[in-house]
Amino acid sequence: MAATATAGTHIAVPKPCLSASRKTFKSNVANFGSETKSDCWAKLRSSSNISSTWSFCQKLNSHPLKYQRTITKAMSAQSDKETLPGLPIDLRGKRAFIAGVADDNGYGWAIAKSLAAAGAEILLGTWVPALNIFETSLRRGKFDESRVLPDGSLMEIKKVYPLDAVYDTPEDVPEDVKANKRYAGSSNWTVKEVAESVKQDFGTIDILVHSLANGPEVTKPLLETSRYGYLAAVSASSYSFISLLKYFAPLMNPGGATISLTYIASESIIPGYGGGMSSAKAALESDTRVLAFEAGRKHRIRVNTISAGPLRSRAAKAIGFIDMMIDYSLENAPLQKELSAEEVGNAAAFLASPLASAITGAVVYVDNGLNAMGVGVDSPVFRDLDIPKDNKS
Repeated sequence: MAATATAGTHIAVPKPCLSASRKTFKSNVANFGSETKSDCWAKLRSSSNISSTWSFCQKLNSHPLKYQRTITKAMSAQSDKETLPGLPIDLRGKRAFIAGVADDNGYGWAIAKSLAAAGAEILLGTWVPALNIFETSLRRGKFDESRVLPDGSLMEIKKVYPLDAVYDTPEDVPEDVKANKRYAGSSNWTVKEVAESVKQDFGTIDILVHSLANGPEVTKPLLETSRYGYLAAVSASSYSFISLLKYFAPLMNPGGATISLTYIASESIIPGYGGGMSSAKAALESDTRVLAFEAGRKHRIRVNTISAGPLRSRAAKAIGFIDMMIDYSLENAPLQKELSAEEVGNAAAFLASPLASAITGAVVYVDNGLNAMGVGVDSPVFRDLDIPKDNKS
């Protein structure tokens, strides 16, 4: 991308001790491009009460302005000499690990597809009790229709790892879990072990996606949530992100990106979203900011989270009122349309790409704008208010 500039329009202005007003100073600087250097200094000196042009120049030159140009290469074609149409997302040569994919209809799957469509190599981490069903469905072609990418090819999943992100190391696993038949036949599935396996198999990764959430008492009001239920929700839904980053960050190449998924219940009341899940999402967003600083300074990787709107996924149906939430969004969001998982996946692909190289510590809302609303405009109290409706949806 070439940059053009007009001579005399790019001026670095220090903060000298001038007695003139900003208005007077600005009027003289505006003429720099069209007058000679000596004329400009004469005008500036007379209007700003500067006794010595040399002292001003000396101050200006004593601390030269330094800048570092950052070039973002969005996509490299087959040949660097080829002309690119537009600014496409290019993740070719990148490897992504997506934790929390157990079927083909959630946000984790959609993110994997978008990353794959941009050229990334895909690794998945699947909850151990769901691993057998997921791999069997994948092997038998039940997900083939869902694997179709924009170019007509099928998303290739390089490897699926068993993963239970509630446990960091083998020493953390209770005996009753080890004896559970749902875990029989699976090994090396704690966060640390999976990270070590990925390192052994592939060496490094570039993208880490946290698509994990679980609250065993999500249907209970917060006032009725037990300590166990509350801590379990925070452990599975927010601390698991810290754990993943702790063990996977050393595997990530500088410039890499991590993404998690949050929900508007972190900052606003969503009746029915209980069991400590609202607290877990609030913790996840707070942790995103702190981890952005720590992982950015230590590993040079970015940390962001996507606040996604309601989706008719299997996981969301566990809450029990997902259809109501989607209907509410359709009535009240600025964009009156149902959110698709693909839209969240595409936002994740952008955040993981070089195009978002300066974005970190951010909560990115992908919810048709529902987060911006202060009231529900479908309320009867607004019945006499002329509110535009999207009749095309």
